[in-house]
Amino acid sequence: MGDLHGGSREPTYSGALSFMRRRFSRDLKGVDVAIWGVPFDAATSNRPGARFGPQAMRRASAIFNGDPQFPSGHDPFATLAVVDWGDCSFDFRHLERVPELIQAQAAEILATGTHLITLGGDHSIALPLLRAHAQIHGPLALVQFDAHQDTWKDGGGQSHGAFVTRAKAEGAIDTHRSIQIGVRTIAPNDFGIEIIDAHEARGLGAAGIARRIRERVGNAPAYLSFDIDALDPAFAPGTGTPVIGGLASVDALLALWELRDLDWRGMDLVEVSPPYDHADITALAGAAVVQHYLQILAEKSR
Repeated sequence: MGDLHGGSREPTYSGALSFMRRRFSRDLKGVDVAIWGVPFDAATSNRPGARFGPQAMRRASAIFNGDPQFPSGHDPFATLAVVDWGDCSFDFRHLERVPELIQAQAAEILATGTHLITLGGDHSIALPLLRAHAQIHGPLALVQFDAHQDTWKDGGGQSHGAFVTRAKAEGAIDTHRSIQIGVRTIAPNDFGIEIIDAHEARGLGAAGIARRIRERVGNAPAYLSFDIDALDPAFAPGTGTPVIGGLASVDALLALWELRDLDWRGMDLVEVSPPYDHADITALAGAAVVQHYLQILAEKSR
């Protein structure tokens, strides 16, 4: 493809794997959004496999290519120049260095003024991503879709269940503006973060969820961290720590779409674990969340 704008002409079942057929490039001149993979899952506490998530979501995303996108009805790439930046580079023999490498490479992208969308990987990758974003934007309002609060005690090392604890301690997030949606497990602390648990979310519906998020975040710079296990395993079986009773895909997507007015500064989509998936259900769900987020950015730029 010779231009950064417009759709691909390749059939959805062929061609190289990149997210929604975007050009693979590390040249960010003239680029609005970079999509980047972090294939790391060594911090999982249950089932591994999320290292294969970026590849699976790229493959699944091809189905969205070439048509006006739902629900906007527009081609986001008519107004947004988007590239697939490839994956984070790290040496698997030195896992202790992975967080600093994620942060450094994210900072390299963000320093160009490019909006960063990250495909994980387990949820531990959100911590270095938040650090990199906070260095530019200040403390962020964390909008976290998740079955878990991820506020367990920070015992050092790397854990996908304690990234919020450390982000709060480091001042990367503004807990008074942050909110978690879909939670259906109990953790020792909430740090003042507002929680819409899965039962409450069911009663609120998508419009009610969006209203509560908007009221909490206000005009603060916001970061979206979407753990695919926020969805019920019926909609996302391929994840490391599935919890019954979660959100339906349509409610999560509709709630996100209602939040087009928020000041989004970046996002990650994590915990897609293809070894436990079936017929790409989970990878498709993850790709759809990113597709909706891209449309939100495009609508803002129109």
